[in-house]
Parts: sequence; structure tokens; C-alpha cells
Amino acid sequence: MPIPIPMRLRHLMLVGLAAFASVLTTPTPAQVVGRAELESFLREHAHRKGFDADLARRALGEARVSQGILDAIRRPAEAKPWHQYRQIFMQPERIEAGRAFMQAEARALAQAETRHGVAAPVIAAIIGVETFYGRSTGKHRVLDALATLGFHHPPRASFFQAELAEFIALCAQQGLDPTHPLGSYAGAMGLGQFMPSSYRAYAVDGDSDGTIDIWTNRTDAIHSVANYLARHGWEPEAPVVVAVEPPAGWQAQKPKDFKPAVSIGSLRKQGFVVPKQHGDDTMVSVIALDGEAGQEVWLGFRNFYVITRYNRSPLYAMAVLQLAEALGLP
Repeated sequence: MPIPIPMRLRHLMLVGLAAFASVLTTPTPAQVVGRAELESFLREHAHRKGFDADLARRALGEARVSQGILDAIRRPAEAKPWHQYRQIFMQPERIEAGRAFMQAEARALAQAETRHGVAAPVIAAIIGVETFYGRSTGKHRVLDALATLGFHHPPRASFFQAELAEFIALCAQQGLDPTHPLGSYAGAMGLGQFMPSSYRAYAVDGDSDGTIDIWTNRTDAIHSVANYLARHGWEPEAPVVVAVEPPAGWQAQKPKDFKPAVSIGSLRKQGFVVPKQHGDDTMVSVIALDGEAGQEVWLGFRNFYVITRYNRSPLYAMAVLQLAEALGLP
């Protein structure tokens, strides 16, 4: 049985679906998507995701295409070089806010670390990178973001249409008015910026009060982030990255992903200088970043790959790690 959204959040976000339906008696899906494309979307997703097609028609009749959202996704922060991207998240104000967050939420972080095996500074760092500890959780209607990108951003249309379907299913499941929740330009929600599919799969009731609230309940958000990482294979007390010296003339190649696929022993044979405590049989990925003083080369372990399951950019994963270190990660 789905766990309901808490009443205090419903007060802010919800109206009854019946009321929503009565207001929107005449669907106007062409505002965001053509009728044929809408019906194709419904055939693919409605039954499989478990939502009523009429609800989706009414919701998309209220959706609006946003040029601001399209502009934002075309200039993501991850397109910056590492030394510029790093500065966004390693400013003293964010580090101090992170320390205050960890002090205020020490109990929840400790419980999440025990329950899920993820170090408290890593959990805090993800929330810090994602929303500055809740200061910036997004100003766009999630419906508009997902509909705009699902039907007007061809490079990732299938991904965002699938997330739109997850969002409509979530609204149907929880009794949410689809026009109310706010999030990022990509449709991510709450303190940890979960996409709708991640909310449905990984958000948890951290404080056991019978509800899941990743918007205002810090305990739920903390446990949900930790659960996400744990479910993707986080290894407690294992390393994340190590800096290495590449051989002379080595040319970086962009990997398909950052799943560890090469042994440290094979890299040593190529001339990489790797700290002795890391054994030859350990599998890693090779990460090259544009630092202030030139190229930085790192080896990513399993935990680095896990962070890239949250956001696939190596810049993001490295920013999370370095912020976590500033917050006390050994």
C-alpha cells in the first residue's frame, strides 16, 4: 500500500482530484502536445504506470511549454570546466551551511548511516550540492518541466516522457493535483531533488511517522538519499577516488560511464603512479578533469560510480566528494 504524503504538505500542495477534474471539463492538450502524440504517450504509459488516461489528459491540458526550461537544460552547470564547476559548491558559505545542517540533523544522519551504510557527510553533501540544504528546491511546476522536456526537447524526449508518466502516476497514487508541486527545470523534487521515478522507487519514511515527505521533512530526505545510494551499491567505508600521476604523453578518453572496468595493476603497467595501498586487482575507472593548474587525473572506485547514478556527471560526483570531505569525510 502506498505511503501517503503528510497532511501538512497536502495543505500546501493538494486539491482533490475530483475538484481538479470539475474545473478542467474540457481538455486542451494541444497547449503542450498534439493530440496524436498525446494519445501515443497514453498508450505507452497509462496502463503500465497505473494511472487514468483522463487524468493525464486534464493535467497536460494545464501544462505550459516553458522557454526558460528549454534554455536551462541547454546550458547545464555540468558543461563548465571542473575548476569553475567546483567553485559553485566549495564556497565557504555552502561549507558552513553544511556543518550547521550536520549539527542540526546529527541524529537523523547517524541513524541513516547505521541503517543504510552511507557516511553522513556524503548524505549531507548531496543535499548541499542539490539544493543548498533546502534553500533552493526549484521554482518550476514539475508538470511544466517534464511536459516541456518530454515533448519539446528531442535529445531526451523519451526519458522525460517516462518521468512525466511516473509523475502522473505519483499524483494519482497520492491524490496530488499535478499542477501544484514545484521542482527544478528538469522536474526534480525535494531536498534531494528526486526525479519522479526515483521518488517512487527510493524515497522512504525515515522517521517512521507513516508518511514520506522529501520536501519539508529533513529526516525523510536524509534517509531517502542514503537509501538511493545504498540501493545502487554503496560500499561502507570504502574509498571513492584517489589522485594519480598518469604516464607521460597519456591522452584522456571520455568513458561511456564510470563503472570500474580496468584494474589498477594494468594501469601501473601503463606507467600510472598509484598509491601503494591500492591493490593491483582493484577495479577502477579513470577520470580526467580540467583543474586550475591543468589536468587532474583520478581513479574512481565503486563508490564514485554509485554517486554518478545520482547524477551521471563526473564533475557532480567529484563536487559531492570534496564537499563531503570538507564536512568531515575521512
